[in-house]
Amino acid sequence: MTKKIISITILALSLGMCSTTPKVDDRFTVDLSSPQFPAGEIETQIDKTFPLSGLKLISVEVSYFPYEDAVCLRYKTDFFTYHQFWSLSGREAFINALEKYTENYADRELDMRNRRSLNTYGVVEGYLYWQMMSFTRRVMANMNLELGYSFKERAPYYAVTQKLTTYVDPISEENNLNSQEITMYFTRAQARELVELFDQEYLNSLIPPELGIRRIISTNIEVDEY
Repeated sequence: MTKKIISITILALSLGMCSTTPKVDDRFTVDLSSPQFPAGEIETQIDKTFPLSGLKLISVEVSYFPYEDAVCLRYKTDFFTYHQFWSLSGREAFINALEKYTENYADRELDMRNRRSLNTYGVVEGYLYWQMMSFTRRVMANMNLELGYSFKERAPYYAVTQKLTTYVDPISEENNLNSQEITMYFTRAQARELVELFDQEYLNSLIPPELGIRRIISTNIEVDEY
């Protein structure tokens, strides 16, 4: 009888441990070797390298990875090449944040003294590949993208900050590598150009029929104003 009670107790404890063990959520990832299709090119500003001050203009190549439904922003700075990936939910957040920024801009509600303005409109999860020089290894990790705004030389910009992240080597911590924290500063016109490339119907149009991917059809109905 005692053994039976002990067995039941152990079973109950085991079930309790299983029920309280946190599950690992599926995270947004992208395979850089997946099929990809050029979507266009945009321009944005980033900070000049220390000790220089001010902004510099960079070009960003935009491409679409249909298997992951991910948009890649590829750019170079300080000898590094970055592949910054945006999921569907991330792209929607970018568009919504830009709408809020545009309203705040028009209503003159942007606060130049707000030191936390870089994440005013929220944070989304992205995925990042980075590599220093062509002969070094390329690494990857999930990272956060902050949506907000910032003033540079008293001029406001819609801002997207690629937060620092770390590649965790599965073999040795000595091989872990950190990325850079980089903020992209967009004028409203520059941000709207990226919104056009984020448009799902446009991205669907880039997928060739022979790829065998069912196009995502918009669920938004159309109506006439009355």
